[in-house]
Amino acid sequence: MSSTGKKEAEERSNPAGSARTLSLTVCSAAIGGTFQYGYNISIINAPTIYIQNFINDTYMERWKTVLDTPQVTLVWTLIVSAFSLGGLLGALLAGPMAVRFGRKASLLLNNSFLLVGAVVVLTCKVAKSFEMIILARFLVGINSGVSMNIQPMYFGESAPKHLRGAVAFSSAVFTAFGIFFGQVVGLTELLGSEPLWPYLLASNALPALIQLATLPWFPESPRYLLIDRGDREACVHALGRLRGGHVPPLEMEEMLQEQQMSAALKSGSSASAKTPWSLFKDRDLRFQLRTVMTASSAMMLCGNDSIYFYASYIFMEAGIPPEKIQYITIGTGASEFTASILSNLMIEWVGRRYLLIGGYSLMACWSVVFTIALTLQSQGVAGMAYLSMACVFAYILSFGLGPAGVTGILPAEIFDQTARPAAYMVAGSLMWISLFLVGMLFPFIVNGLGNYCFLPFLVVCLVSAVVLGLTMPETKGKTLAQITAEFDRKNGRVMQVEEPEQYQLGKASSFTTLTDNPESGHKTDHKTSGKSTNGTEVLGYI
Repeated sequence: MSSTGKKEAEERSNPAGSARTLSLTVCSAAIGGTFQYGYNISIINAPTIYIQNFINDTYMERWKTVLDTPQVTLVWTLIVSAFSLGGLLGALLAGPMAVRFGRKASLLLNNSFLLVGAVVVLTCKVAKSFEMIILARFLVGINSGVSMNIQPMYFGESAPKHLRGAVAFSSAVFTAFGIFFGQVVGLTELLGSEPLWPYLLASNALPALIQLATLPWFPESPRYLLIDRGDREACVHALGRLRGGHVPPLEMEEMLQEQQMSAALKSGSSASAKTPWSLFKDRDLRFQLRTVMTASSAMMLCGNDSIYFYASYIFMEAGIPPEKIQYITIGTGASEFTASILSNLMIEWVGRRYLLIGGYSLMACWSVVFTIALTLQSQGVAGMAYLSMACVFAYILSFGLGPAGVTGILPAEIFDQTARPAAYMVAGSLMWISLFLVGMLFPFIVNGLGNYCFLPFLVVCLVSAVVLGLTMPETKGKTLAQITAEFDRKNGRVMQVEEPEQYQLGKASSFTTLTDNPESGHKTDHKTSGKSTNGTEVLGYI
């Protein structure tokens, strides 16, 4: 059997045990992670009127005068924007937290923001303070900013190469599920009524408690344990648990090589994590950084979140009774959830590049159709309201098929261990800044452009599809060295991907140094990135 064939067989060994532990780890991390992001975006929509009334009543009781409609709208905008500002701070905290505490511990600590926020929002009525809602949403935003960065990092470092995309894409699946579930919980028959809206906003504490009870039972990221902490024994133990009791020798060797390469960059000393500033100054990573910055900005600037807010107007114009709109709106969340599941199944078959480019291309097409439908609808053409409604669902489906999930995978796949936290800080910061800008500017865009309000999003989708098509290589099933070589070739830098002699097995990076009592294994042919090391001894551990 060839070296490649042996590696594929090794990666798929003991699939039942490996899949079970990995699946439970994913569910435990995501239920208190990206699920919370989608859920907290969704639940704020249902009680809008009730919160605005609470703002006015509180102000009236405090100052004996009522707020004008623009003033109420301004306070409401602050409540909505606090989530984005908190997310930006969370994205900046995520990198240092991931390095200092580890991926799993950071996710656990991150729940403290949610729990404090839940207490604050539950007591805002008693305290008669709408400012407490702003504080609560800011804390919830910090939680989302941290989890949106650390969770994909944790998944990308814990999954085997042949499942890396699907596991990392599950972050998008849980985000979409959070949006859908938040829409359901926000129904007036459940928690979306006037007396219960504080409990609706505080309901995010339940997923946080579930994660606190379950995630400690699952392993830390093996790559973090080996490369950041230098704890080989803990790495072997964690990798064994995630792979069903068997440590794949070639996967372990790949991590050792990455560790040795990182240490070599520091003249043999332990490699320290990069900062965002040092990442910007590193010319060798500038093309990777541009790709991540483009994808992260486009994800929020493409208008998918705006179309959720626009959906109610579209449905009303289509003749849907106002009391039924909340049920139709649930279909938008269900559409993204369905698309994310479908994309999760397709990503290892189609690849990241085609899903990302195809998603933005489809969104650009639907933007054109949507604009035409809105224009004709304003002129009284029959049936255009239904075409507009179909475009809402089609736009969200296209977003869920590609950009929603692939964007979060990219930093984990194209940056090494020392640069990965900083890359997620940059990507996360751009995502939250873009979300804040769209949230603040979209009402003015609607007022200024009217039926043509989605043309700016059309431009974003087209530019993103073209730029990513020209610069982004396919990362499916490739090692970090292979992906780096692809970036070099695309940008006119032809480099031979060759590991230094010290990275070969039997040398400084020998797998035999992992434990005190290794079991001698068999000999196999193995190719490091671009260099063959035939006849190298490979060891396995149970």
